[in-house]
Amino acid sequence: MLIRIVALLSLLTTTAVMAEPVKMSRSMICHTESSPWYEATTNFVEYRNLDECLNDGGRLPRGVKGSVDTSARAATKTAYKRDYFGEGGWADFDRDCQNTRAEILIELSTAPVRYRKDNGCTVDRGKWISPFTNRVYYKASELDVDHIFPLALAWERGAYAWDYSKRVAFANDPVNLWPVEAKLNRAKGAKPISRWVPPTNQCEYIYRYARVAKKYGLHMTADDNFTVRGCKEGFTQKEGDVLLDLGIFKIRGAVDGRLGKN
Repeated sequence: MLIRIVALLSLLTTTAVMAEPVKMSRSMICHTESSPWYEATTNFVEYRNLDECLNDGGRLPRGVKGSVDTSARAATKTAYKRDYFGEGGWADFDRDCQNTRAEILIELSTAPVRYRKDNGCTVDRGKWISPFTNRVYYKASELDVDHIFPLALAWERGAYAWDYSKRVAFANDPVNLWPVEAKLNRAKGAKPISRWVPPTNQCEYIYRYARVAKKYGLHMTADDNFTVRGCKEGFTQKEGDVLLDLGIFKIRGAVDGRLGKN
């Protein structure tokens, strides 16, 4: 197993040496070696080719033309808006005044919940364990209900072509929802698993992301799939070894078989 892992990492390193990497700037612009801004772009995420950069939500510099495959065409479509996945935000399919956020909080609370008002619409208190950190929270206001596969990313990866009802169903699917710390959810933004994973329960998060992508036919980049393989093939041989270096963070081995990040 360890030999296979080393061979795989060596292959990726060799491929990167053969051609200059594509740089995605902080403004999500993909710069190839021919871009006049290539050398000046010093804060970036590396990609092996232009298609991967575009598929991950990047766009071409203004005035630069290039081919974009079907999975990346969303970058040239209408810009993402939350209302495309449901006007006004969370849905209330059964019209009982409890929207999807409230129902997720009720379902996943390990203690009886309390409501802000007697009508039982808005959850105020309960007991939740965040999958991102394993910390316990008692105030609903401290939590976001996170879309594991982010809505904005889903739009770029294929949801732009769905009808409205499918996008609403996706945005309210419990399989794609976790109550987590608001601060961490904002830090995650619309990043894929190849650029962000939570501090704990990383493989659970990665597997759930991949499960949602498969369920809805959303595009997975090569780096996304490599991250999934990192969990499946156990890139955790030695505690502290850097097993995946994705630029933004490094995944390290851990003695308990989970992945660590810094």
